[in-house]
Amino acid sequence: MAGALAGRGSGWRNPLRRLGACFAAERERWILWIPVGIGLGVVGYFLLPAEPPDWSGAIAASLLALSAMLLRRFDLALLVCLVLFAPALGFAAAQVRTALVSAPMLVKEVGPVPVTGRVLSIDKLEKGGRVVLTDLSIPRIDPAATPGRVRLRLRNASELPLPGERVRIVAVVSPPPGPAMPGAFDFGRSAFFAGIGGVGYAVGKVQRIEDRPLDFWTGVMAAAERLRVSMGTRIGETVGGAEGGVIGAFLTGQQTAIPDSVMDDFRASGLAHLLSISGIHVSLVAALVFLPVRALLALIEPVALNWPIKKIAAVAAVAGAFAYMLLVGSPVPTERSVLMTSLAMLAILLDRNPLSMRLIAFAAAIVILKEPDSVVGASFQMSFGAVVALISAYEVISGPWGEMRRKLGWFGRLWMHLAGIAVTSVIATLATMPFSLYHFQQIQYYGVIANMIAVPVTSVWVMPAGMISYLAFPFGLEEWPLTVMGWGVTVILETARIVAALPGSTKLVPAMPPWGLALMVSGGLWLMLWRGRWRLWGLPVIALGVMSLAFTLRPDILIDDQGKLMAVREASGGLALSTKTSGKFDAGVWLRRDGSTESTVWPREGRSADGMLSCDRQGCLYRRGGYIVVLAKSRDALAEDCRIADIVITPDPAPRGCRAPVVIDRWRLLRGGAHAVYLLGPEPRVETVTAERGIRPWVPQR
Repeated sequence: MAGALAGRGSGWRNPLRRLGACFAAERERWILWIPVGIGLGVVGYFLLPAEPPDWSGAIAASLLALSAMLLRRFDLALLVCLVLFAPALGFAAAQVRTALVSAPMLVKEVGPVPVTGRVLSIDKLEKGGRVVLTDLSIPRIDPAATPGRVRLRLRNASELPLPGERVRIVAVVSPPPGPAMPGAFDFGRSAFFAGIGGVGYAVGKVQRIEDRPLDFWTGVMAAAERLRVSMGTRIGETVGGAEGGVIGAFLTGQQTAIPDSVMDDFRASGLAHLLSISGIHVSLVAALVFLPVRALLALIEPVALNWPIKKIAAVAAVAGAFAYMLLVGSPVPTERSVLMTSLAMLAILLDRNPLSMRLIAFAAAIVILKEPDSVVGASFQMSFGAVVALISAYEVISGPWGEMRRKLGWFGRLWMHLAGIAVTSVIATLATMPFSLYHFQQIQYYGVIANMIAVPVTSVWVMPAGMISYLAFPFGLEEWPLTVMGWGVTVILETARIVAALPGSTKLVPAMPPWGLALMVSGGLWLMLWRGRWRLWGLPVIALGVMSLAFTLRPDILIDDQGKLMAVREASGGLALSTKTSGKFDAGVWLRRDGSTESTVWPREGRSADGMLSCDRQGCLYRRGGYIVVLAKSRDALAEDCRIADIVITPDPAPRGCRAPVVIDRWRLLRGGAHAVYLLGPEPRVETVTAERGIRPWVPQR
């Protein structure tokens, strides 16, 4: 196959044959593109407007596998079958995952009603708490239509029940919310794959019905959750404050007790990754088990001479990583990191290089097939993007870097170590920037500085003290290691605060279009997965993706799903909101995706400063791009408005005879969800959340 692709002789004069020669020369790297193909199949599944026929992906994958076997003697046909097989496999995996997690979801708000269920997990919040209930009974809902899980918010943290208890809570429960606007994050889809079919809030006190779970496995999971809760309580009593919240995130995986202001500092300084239990934490835990175990075994001469102590230490490191995963609640990023760490330790057991791009590709393929929905999430994209970039850079610079270290003394090696942290931070920041731009619309300019301080402190101070705390908890001796850990966390908090307060530390940009992210990811993969000089072709593709930010189209009008909150585009380019007292969450999403944090408010009566918006008690008139838009507050003037306006927007039902070309009223909002209107062009363009989400299992059908 390689010979057929490369051609011979005069083939170098033919661009296609030259391309084939480059491709053939990289045949050892072909395998790295398998998880990319699987991921493309998953993305294709989630982009569909309607659910495909059952097992269509499995049938396609089976047919392609059979075709590859039958055509194995024909190189080009075999290659085509194998290239198409990976996306088909990813598509099938996404279908299987959807079928496995599929459960009823609420289609409308219910309550207040007494919700009875067993506590699966709890989270302490800065104010109050949150519980996830399973094994549910909800009045006015048929048992067959009852969700498998609901998540409820409690006002009083002192009322939080214990995991495993069966409780009754009077609450209002609604379907998981959809995106706040077309293109925004889909909370409903995330909840669907987490098994949550309803969310709500308590309006009554928690009534405990049973103290213990019924079956063995539920009891085991409840005991593990109770251990996490107990550790969180003891951490709060020993340290408390923001330091206690961060220590809780490190040791129990719960970020909910961290104050919002501290979370903002971590995001602005580029240190938010330290709070998500993922690669850096799991690898540190594995290292903090691996190194002492190997050192202790090396001190025992008969063991050191006759036993494979390095491999024994690798097995212990895997056990430590798994124990850590259970202690922090087994979130998806942690599961991925434990898998990758386990594969690295397996490489040690097999006498292979643990820092291998093939190892990362294998881990990515397993994760995608196990949890296909994670592919479209920021966590998967950022973690694997950073790891692939670091391994790719390591392949290029490891030789010269090691040679330089050998020629330097201890002082030079110290500076090399600091330089290594800086280079690692720069590479990881650049690799994750496309996903940060797309998902969070944010750039952190001083993230390298913050990471150069916080990452070493975490590695040599905070996490070692945390490991000692784990050992001390059973004996009630955790006070002093938690205190020492708190000192290190204070350094991290101060670093985050100072860096976040630097002038221009962060910049918000308008939401990147999906095609821009696709270009940047494609160019980045081409740059990182190949080894030859043709890998540099990925750079202009990345540049085109960056340029997509200049072509971002921002909506001129936004309406939430109930018509209570609206926004219009000002002459200055910013957004003016109809109110700042309701719909605060949606308003925050709108502003962030618009690349801004500030907005003005519509005048109650009179004209706006730019003259584009004029309001009275019955509503507002908005003029832009030659269009007249009526933003009605009451139904009194709708009949006249329908005759003069190009677009009528009202939270009430519009008159039946409304002749406006575009009408967005109560019924259209109910069916379509949040709306975005674009006024550029000969006709206004209207996008809705419902049309974007399509007819999928995670979209409630009303």
